[in-house]
Amino acid sequence: MTEPTESTDQDASEAGAPQETLPPAAAADYEGPRRRARREREERRAAQARAMAIENARREAKRRVMGGPADDSKKLGRRAVRGLKVLMWSALISVVVVGLGLLLYFTPIMSARNIVVVGLGAATQDEVIAAAAVQPGTPLLQVDTDAVAERVAAIRRVATARVQRQYPSTLRVTVTERIPVVVKDYPDGPHLFDKDGVDFATAPPPAGVPYLDTDNPGPSDAPTKAALQVMTALRPEVAGQVGRIAAPSVAAITLTLIDGRTVVWGTTDRTEEKALKLGALLTQPGQTYDVSSPDLPTVK
Repeated sequence: MTEPTESTDQDASEAGAPQETLPPAAAADYEGPRRRARREREERRAAQARAMAIENARREAKRRVMGGPADDSKKLGRRAVRGLKVLMWSALISVVVVGLGLLLYFTPIMSARNIVVVGLGAATQDEVIAAAAVQPGTPLLQVDTDAVAERVAAIRRVATARVQRQYPSTLRVTVTERIPVVVKDYPDGPHLFDKDGVDFATAPPPAGVPYLDTDNPGPSDAPTKAALQVMTALRPEVAGQVGRIAAPSVAAITLTLIDGRTVVWGTTDRTEEKALKLGALLTQPGQTYDVSSPDLPTVK
């Protein structure tokens, strides 16, 4: 009975003895075997990645140092070959073009064998060809088209001329003839004047062309230019009724119609408006139509 009592007391004292515990800081620093193994693997992987990056950088630097000039030289060589080919082709094309130009310029392969004249009216084809003065067989490239056009335009009846080369062997001359606007009697016969006051022909006037009464008709004469300005402003149906236009001065223009009626025009101020008013006035009976003041046109 005595031994069991002692054993119980001893166990109680052992159970009540305090157990050993880790300080808080030590517990925080403590890691288990699994966590330590994972951390070591991550460190090894990071070290391998750094080593691989360093090796790649070293290899790239070595490749640039050792292989760069060779690659650049190859590129430069290819560029030089391409540039040489382009230069050779350009030179060849230039030689061909120059040779072809010389061939066409100095040989009769493409020469003027025909002259075609377009736009003729009163002027004749023989007159235009003679004025052009182009020798048959002249290479087309040697023909000065501007000079030929000037010679053709010197014909009195021709207002403008244009000359074109038509390969292989034709020159095309396009003329625009002068159109008579007024006519004036002279001792040698009636002279025709165009809209610019140019005396371009001595011939009977076409029907509907009025006679001009001025002292010194011509392209630089002010009364002549005033009369022509009036005639070109009239409507065709009104202009066809005019038999004579008198311009003793730029401020005293009058029209005499074929039927004897008179139009007092005055100056060239507001000519377009006067022409419009006159067309309406002529439908009214009367003998004298005054449009010198277009705001107050009158009929007497």
